[in-house]
Amino acid sequence: MEKINEAMVREIVKKVLAEMMTAEDFIKEKDASGILKVKTDTVRCEPFSDTPGVYLKDIVSLEEAPRMGAGIMELDRTSFEWTLTYDEYDMVISGVLEIEIDGRIVTGYPGDIIYIPKGSHIHFQTPSRARYAYFVYPADWQNEA
Repeated sequence: MEKINEAMVREIVKKVLAEMMTAEDFIKEKDASGILKVKTDTVRCEPFSDTPGVYLKDIVSLEEAPRMGAGIMELDRTSFEWTLTYDEYDMVISGVLEIEIDGRIVTGYPGDIIYIPKGSHIHFQTPSRARYAYFVYPADWQNEA
């Protein structure tokens, strides 16, 4: 049996980290069965559109999950208008998420899940900051007729 040395350990650690980080800049574990696990605290969101204070990051590709999409979104003292052409669930990770529809506000706190049906015209907003996971169906909603 070959003797284990520091160089071997470093090489193994580098390979494992490379596999976990993949092309994304967050940790995603992929099982051969197709099951995925994402460490949400490693996901770094990027600016979304021209709306200040809105950031997001998709966490699955169409190749990985062709029917459902998912990602992380962050709002920082902002509000933005959106019409959903898909069904969406949002699970609040931290902060306070408000969904305004027809003058009413549905408020979610950490651990809460909010369902928003296809066709809803809403405002995503927060009085402070919010970080939440979103799950959409269909995944390829941008190309759906």
